[in-house]
Amino acid sequence: MTTETARPAGPDAVTESLALDPVFALHRGGKLAVRATVPVRDKDDLSLAYTPGVARVCTAIAEEPELAREFTWTSNTVAVVTDGTAVLGLGDIGPRASLPVMEGKAILFKQFGGVDAVPIALDCTDVDEIVETVVRLAPSFGGVNLEDIAAPRCFEIERRLQERLDIPVFHDDQHGTAVVTLAALWNAARLTCRTPGELRAVISGAGAAGVAIAKILVGAGIGDVAVADRRGVVSRDRADLTPVKRELAESTNKAGLSGSLESALAGADVFIGVSGGTVPEAAVASMAEGAFVFAMANPDPEVHPDVAHRYAAVVATGRSDFPNQINNVLAFPGIFAGALQVHAARITEGMKIAAARALAEVIAGELRPDHVIPSPFDGRVAPAVTAAVAAAARAEGVARR
Repeated sequence: MTTETARPAGPDAVTESLALDPVFALHRGGKLAVRATVPVRDKDDLSLAYTPGVARVCTAIAEEPELAREFTWTSNTVAVVTDGTAVLGLGDIGPRASLPVMEGKAILFKQFGGVDAVPIALDCTDVDEIVETVVRLAPSFGGVNLEDIAAPRCFEIERRLQERLDIPVFHDDQHGTAVVTLAALWNAARLTCRTPGELRAVISGAGAAGVAIAKILVGAGIGDVAVADRRGVVSRDRADLTPVKRELAESTNKAGLSGSLESALAGADVFIGVSGGTVPEAAVASMAEGAFVFAMANPDPEVHPDVAHRYAAVVATGRSDFPNQINNVLAFPGIFAGALQVHAARITEGMKIAAARALAEVIAGELRPDHVIPSPFDGRVAPAVTAAVAAAARAEGVARR
């Protein structure tokens, strides 16, 4: 009698196992490809698309650089740039492992905004190196979408790139989330016959999304906004604040709250969660009557919708399997499409607020407690956001077309 030794699981066994998973089947070979937009059927086509004809276009652009927007792909192409340090809910998984997400982002740009996008995963985390690398890559693109870069470095990287480049730079984890949140909040207020100015909001999380949401809510005239991090409410009397949080303390928390998130929620009209963790049911119960709970952590909301519905008039999450999903895809394709359409030099706060307003207006006549934000598959969304952003860019003087 012989004993057969079990074969150790090697690369082939792993590949075999992954082949049975439909997710891996979809991703095999990647999710993107490059496609030519002009034919090369014969020598005449070749002479136009490449040499010698291309030299005339190159010479014209050398003499007048602005012509690149008309005669190259830059007029409709965005770089999706990451360092892989804050990918979805996975955290710091590195640039190579981040690529499936960046490819997915590029698909969403094309599907929902008609914008071409190229994933770029950088093998560095130093702020100076990232900024210098993106600046050197910028001539190939019409815009830069920063993605999944951990806070607080993401704030400085975006700021410095905006200062150095004359094309739109947009950190979607910050501003895309903020735009969609504001749109949902406006519609929730409209549905419940309240004005934005009478709302008091509490945000759980002072990272990239939390800071951007606080800024856009303040800019949009929400009555008062308090932000809480792991140590409690961000307030002027705290000595442990980073420069970003010190700035936040100056523009938020007019009521002068201090202490825990739970204590800040007492009597609050709005809870916005972008931090993970769990908020006790008792704290949710202490909110004002008819409150809004936007618990957006993935995959586990800070307040489960079943709990939130016991106390709140409107409940939203970041998940697609519950109503009212706060999904960035509702914002970034149209924002970039609008900015690129008018050759905007940057994306302003006014353009973001215009995007939020357009997004809210798409379903203004269809509001229900479970429908305060459109579906990503609502064909009205991207055109509305694109047109609003383009108009705002012209009104604010950053459009060049």
